[in-house]
Amino acid sequence: MPDTNSTAPSARIVGVGLFLPDRVVTNEELAPKIDSTPEWIEQRIGIKSRHWVEPGQSNSDMGAKAAQAALRDAGLATSDVDAIIYATLSPDAGFPGSGVFMQEHLGITDIPALDVRNQCSGFLYGLSIAKAWIQSGMYRTVLLVGSEIHSTGLDVSPEGRSVTAMFGDGAGAVVVQASSTPGVLDIELGADGSGAHSLWAELPSSTLAPVFSASHLDGRQYPQMKGRAVMKRAVETLGDMLSSMLERNGLAPEEIIYVPHQSNINICKLVASRAKIPLDNVVSTIEEHGNITAASIPCALRVAMDKGLVKAGDTILMGAFGSGYTWGGALVKL
Repeated sequence: MPDTNSTAPSARIVGVGLFLPDRVVTNEELAPKIDSTPEWIEQRIGIKSRHWVEPGQSNSDMGAKAAQAALRDAGLATSDVDAIIYATLSPDAGFPGSGVFMQEHLGITDIPALDVRNQCSGFLYGLSIAKAWIQSGMYRTVLLVGSEIHSTGLDVSPEGRSVTAMFGDGAGAVVVQASSTPGVLDIELGADGSGAHSLWAELPSSTLAPVFSASHLDGRQYPQMKGRAVMKRAVETLGDMLSSMLERNGLAPEEIIYVPHQSNINICKLVASRAKIPLDNVVSTIEEHGNITAASIPCALRVAMDKGLVKAGDTILMGAFGSGYTWGGALVKL
């Protein structure tokens, strides 16, 4: 919700960074493996290529590289960080969370590291926590990271066609800091567990005994998606929520730049249309990045800044909908 306490500091994004693996997987390379065509992938999803990790590259290592880039952008050192929030659905290990592994990569000790498991909306859930921590006075400088390795958990076969073509690997990070000038203006979050099985990966599952067994590896280890149901709910929920956010903050759709979670080019366009946001105001990186889940919004923001599409003083609207179902929106002054 909009800030109402004028005495509390604002939570402001002061640095943005990204890291993408060197390996680029084009539709031409992937399509024959999943019994598809480059044209089908591009038309259905909007993706031409995506970045996938090389063997041995870890989620937390990518997160650390994105974090270092964000800190450089902010002109800050790792010693300035008071707390870490790490959003991912593809952690380095079952436990502990990837936030502490990244903390070790960065050489930071004795500060809290919180992992967030909200998939596509994980970055915005994390931003809401950073905002609350800063406005309460608990911390001054929060490092928020979204990092994903999808490629090692995808079914690269014809059976996995509709899901595998969507996903890429990468990491994005922002530094959120206490400020006397406006920053994160408004955040809204939501969830509806009735859609949990519409987009999910069943394994590993603590409901099974033992948790790991070769007998379970019958396809349930791969992501499953009911594409039409997810798309319909995403467009309706996100479009209406973003319209409401703009209205209550007194902003017209053409006054903002929309930086969405890069899920599917058609979803992004339909959400923008429902919220009456001009397509020229929509940032799109899905063509080269694919869907990087929790990393997609900070990565798209960094690309937009580098291209001059977003600059200091602009008002940014962020939106994400995904597995859970969970969703979120944020209105941010850069």
